[in-house]
Order: sequence, then C-alpha cells, then structure tokens
Amino acid sequence: MTVLLMALLGGAGAATRFVVDGWFRGRWSTRLPFATIVINTTGSLLLGFLGGALATGAVGPSVLVVAGTGFCGGYTTFSTAMVETVRLAQAGAYRRAVLNAFGSLVVTVAAAALGVALADVLLGR
Repeated sequence: MTVLLMALLGGAGAATRFVVDGWFRGRWSTRLPFATIVINTTGSLLLGFLGGALATGAVGPSVLVVAGTGFCGGYTTFSTAMVETVRLAQAGAYRRAVLNAFGSLVVTVAAAALGVALADVLLGR
C-alpha cells in the first residue's frame, strides 16, 4: 500500500509541478529560471515541514516516506535546475549560472530549515 500511495502522490507532485511551472512561465519573464526556483524552494519547505512534523511526533514515518518521497520527489526538480544552470552558462551568462546554482542551494536549504522550524512552532514538541 505504501508503494502505491507513494506512486500516486509522485504523480500528483509531478502534475502540480507542471501547473506551477506553467503558471509562473506564463506570467513572468526573468533572467533566471524563476519557476524552477519557486518549485524547488516550496518543495524544500514542505519536506522540511514534514521532517519537523515527524520529529514532533505529529506524523509517523510512513507519512514522511509517502508524502516526502512521493509528492515532494515528484514536485521538486533538481535535474531541471541543473539543466537550466548549464543552459545559462552555455549562453555566456556565467554570473547568472553561478547565481542560479548557488542561490538555489542556499534558498532551498534555508526553506527546509524554515519548514522544520514552522513544524516545531505549529505542532509543538
């Protein structure tokens, strides 16, 4: 049952990523891949929150496995972030490529930490 739920949530995460990506790309044209940054940041925030919820005892390990691996795994997209970074570098936009790679790393790790902190505050220990 866990594998089935993980697969279903993985599909839901990928579909959500498709919708969010299209929504951002259709509204803003930026010099950085803003849609992918938003997707990976919000996914990291959610995964951090799930991890924090597990730490507080609010959810069990199976919820983290199913929602974290399933939904967040389908929703976030490290490979797209790296392809977009390479494309920026290939276009000669080296500063933007470095900003995208390292900026994404910093922002997503911070979002995960914020998610853990939010779970701690909202769900308490």
